[in-house]
Amino acid sequence: MDNSRVTPKRPLPVPPPESLPFWQAAHQRRLTFPRCDACGKSWFPPANLCPHCLSDGFHWEEACGRGKVFSFVVVHRVYHGYFANKVPYTVAVVELDEGPRILSNIVGVDPQKVHCNMAVQVAFDEAGPDMTLPLFAPVEAVRKS
Repeated sequence: MDNSRVTPKRPLPVPPPESLPFWQAAHQRRLTFPRCDACGKSWFPPANLCPHCLSDGFHWEEACGRGKVFSFVVVHRVYHGYFANKVPYTVAVVELDEGPRILSNIVGVDPQKVHCNMAVQVAFDEAGPDMTLPLFAPVEAVRKS
C-alpha cells in the first residue's frame, strides 16, 4: 500500500485536567474562561490558581464570543503533514471583549487581510468526535453566513 498519499490526521490538543471545563464547553459550542472569585480578574489559559492574586477560588464564565486580534503571524511553512494544503494560515492572539487573551486561528479571511484590532467572532470547528476547536473569523464573515 502506498502511504505517500494518505493525509496525516489533524494534530489535536491534549487538554490538561485544569482546562477540561473549557474543552467541554467548547464541545457544546460555548466559549468560557476562568474568573477569580477573590479579585474578579480573568485569565487564559486555565490554571488552578489566579495568576493575579494566587487565589484558588474561581468560576467559569461564558464569553460573548467576540474580540479583536491582539497579535498574529501568518504561517507559510508546513510543520505537520496535515497542514500541507492549508498554508498559509493565521495564528493569532485574540483579546476577548471580557479581557482574557486566547491563542487560536483566524479563519474565513485571506491571511494577508488580517490585522491587529480586527473585530472577530468565535467560529467553532468540529475537529473530531470529542474535540471542538474555538477558531475566530472576522465579524463581517460571521454575519454573512
